[in-house]
Amino acid sequence: MIDEQLIKRGISSPAVLKAMDVVPRHLFVSTDQRTMAYVDGPLPIGHGQTISQPYMVALMSQTLNLDAGSRVLEIGTGSGYQAAVLAEMDMEVYSIELIPELAEQATKNLELAGFSKVKVRTGDGYKGWPEEAPFDGIILTAAPEQIPQKLIEQLKSGGTMVLPVGAINQVQTLKKLTKTADGVTKTDLVKVRFVPMVRGKN
Repeated sequence: MIDEQLIKRGISSPAVLKAMDVVPRHLFVSTDQRTMAYVDGPLPIGHGQTISQPYMVALMSQTLNLDAGSRVLEIGTGSGYQAAVLAEMDMEVYSIELIPELAEQATKNLELAGFSKVKVRTGDGYKGWPEEAPFDGIILTAAPEQIPQKLIEQLKSGGTMVLPVGAINQVQTLKKLTKTADGVTKTDLVKVRFVPMVRGKN
């Protein structure tokens, strides 16, 4: 996975490569999917959600470009794999999952893999985690149609947000957003396909 899927495709961050090498991805997929855990593609994790392909996890982690000790908000915990990678990179990770069953399973997965310090809660990702803001980085693992303003507000000045943006069932664009004193700058990275980001009912 490291040599063929990541390094050959431009992942060069030592911290990202080390984390991807160390974190046991097979612990974050269902038992019947474990033989496929390290293939170059997403896998279903139930409730219409997926665990992203290893390359995409690495690319988004590298794009954040944060130092150890940085505080990161993840929207869309899923099975917990992306959070585990960030935690292995010595980030302080806060993760929000809309689906209670996935949040519960992700917490168990993270504890089993040795990442019990990751803070996971069930909630509406569009609202973020205001009582813990501001964050050095924010990463979204589901695609909103527009960049949520509340998440921009919860990003530190100088911080980075990485997220897919686009309509449901359409090709989306992975974007990097950097917040400055003068506003935000946005950079388009690659075309992607993510599950849609869903709003909470309340």
